[in-house]
Amino acid sequence: MNKQIKIVAVIALALIVAGVAWNGLKQKQSKIEPSANEPIKIGQIIPLTGDAAVYGEWESDGADLALAEVNAKGGINGRQVVIVREDDKVDPAQSVTALNKLISMDKVQAVMGVPSSGETLAAAPVAENNKVVLISDGAAAIKVASAGSYIFSIFPSTAQEGGKLTDLARNLGKTDAAIIYINNDFGSDLAKIVAENAAAKGITIVGSEGYSADAIDFRTQLAKISSKNPSVIFLLGYPKDMGLVLRQAGQMGIKSQFLATDAFDDPEIVKTAGAAAEGVIYVLPSDQATDAFKANFKSKYGKDASIMNALSYDSFNLLALAIQRGGNDGTAIKNELHKIRDYAGASGTITFGDGGVAINRPMIFKIIKNGRAVDYQP
Repeated sequence: MNKQIKIVAVIALALIVAGVAWNGLKQKQSKIEPSANEPIKIGQIIPLTGDAAVYGEWESDGADLALAEVNAKGGINGRQVVIVREDDKVDPAQSVTALNKLISMDKVQAVMGVPSSGETLAAAPVAENNKVVLISDGAAAIKVASAGSYIFSIFPSTAQEGGKLTDLARNLGKTDAAIIYINNDFGSDLAKIVAENAAAKGITIVGSEGYSADAIDFRTQLAKISSKNPSVIFLLGYPKDMGLVLRQAGQMGIKSQFLATDAFDDPEIVKTAGAAAEGVIYVLPSDQATDAFKANFKSKYGKDASIMNALSYDSFNLLALAIQRGGNDGTAIKNELHKIRDYAGASGTITFGDGGVAINRPMIFKIIKNGRAVDYQP
């Protein structure tokens, strides 16, 4: 009798173990093969509040246009798509928190946005460890290329941007220059590249001054630079600080030619700097958008598309293409993105290099004239 009880107990235990294993397998399968009626979720981390909220507006508008177009055509492989949006306020810690939430609660396999280098690099380990794709439309720092195989950027790198700025200085006949830069991954990267490129092109860097991301008074750095009387100053920062740098430079009577980074393409800078912004030349990605994209954007929002609208539009469509080809799985999406060559995007042709950073992105220059940004004609 005892032997029979033992046999029954063993069989019961085996059935319990088998049941647990089967449930686990079903749960695992359900994560990989969700219901055909369930929408595909794509995450987006952008600044919706704070000083850089205008970037969040640009990025959400571009992504929403792409979303509407994809869903109108039946979605991705017959499934509709939704964007789950999180606010990071351009704060690295907030970016990490937002990404963890999107992965753990929303179960996304791909995330776009995180427009700056510092936030992208802070969030990168989380994406890499969870095998979730993170594609930025604004990260330029060199370190992004080595942040992991799941990390991508379609923005021109600081290497490309630094080369363009120093080429411009040389073409303007400048032989001496100073650098003032925001001391973060983006700014310090770009300052180093500008200094190296300048030396190679016969331009002497007479001074280089960094400032913290939360700085509002730049007179000490500007005084040191001004004492060297450089013919050109490379201004490598973000919109809020660059406007203040120029305003204070104007108050101090500094007359050097300012050459600025892509982040200068923000009307708020001119409002902050006033007359001191006049004549500033800056580099930015070239918008080679099709007439159809421009017309569709204006029809939807009643305004002209910006380069950030186009970059965000491209980020969404690249993820949609990768999901269509490989399925909604982080590893499959990653593998498909690494295969992208000569993709005709709204922001120009996109080809990913070995580090997941788009190569040879088109760039142009603009200049502030009469308080407005216009194309720069040498």
